[in-house]
Amino acid sequence: MNENLFASFIAPTILGLPAAVLIILFPPLLIPTSKYLINNRLITTQQWLIKLTSKQMMAMHNTKGRTWSLMLVSLIIFIATTNLLGLLPHSFTPTTQLSMNLAMAIPLWAGAVIMGFRSKIKNALAHFLPQGTPTPLIPMLVIIETISLLIQPMALAVRLTANITAGHLLMRLIGSATLAMSTINLPSTLIIFTILILLTILEIAVALIQAYVFTLLVSLYLHDNT
Repeated sequence: MNENLFASFIAPTILGLPAAVLIILFPPLLIPTSKYLINNRLITTQQWLIKLTSKQMMAMHNTKGRTWSLMLVSLIIFIATTNLLGLLPHSFTPTTQLSMNLAMAIPLWAGAVIMGFRSKIKNALAHFLPQGTPTPLIPMLVIIETISLLIQPMALAVRLTANITAGHLLMRLIGSATLAMSTINLPSTLIIFTILILLTILEIAVALIQAYVFTLLVSLYLHDNT
């Protein structure tokens, strides 16, 4: 089979126009809302999960940091739903695009850092030079800490991109192997198909975990600057 493994990571187009924007706007439409005084079980479970997640992430923040709670909860829901929708056949996962992940990571990181420099300038500058540093090492440590600060959004984006892309590639490879073996050896096909099912379950967990890790790291950056 002369199939391009990376074809599913190419941004789709409709009549020559990029469809990525429509795909990005689609996940929020799947979040159910209630117009009634008494919620059903689905809405109640959804609200319980959102409350549990926000409580866990916001427990370490002060009053100023908790003003970001709505943004962080919206972020984890968006990334989780986007990752899960990407597991459907013939679908496109926006979080496999490094450019999109950078577009999420850089503004959030920059907002947290700017807030830190505005509210706690001394503490923010103190991170560049640990206490008790020998004088000859001061220039080197300042450079190292500056670089480590600047690569934080890149690390956020690359971590999410790499984990989602690797899982999709592995599922595609095993799926292709299952299809190729189906006409050669039935017992081997059943074994590979079982592995594919287990990998799919694992990827569902990875999709949720990576959404939580991305949001938690943003929350930690915010905590360090508030």
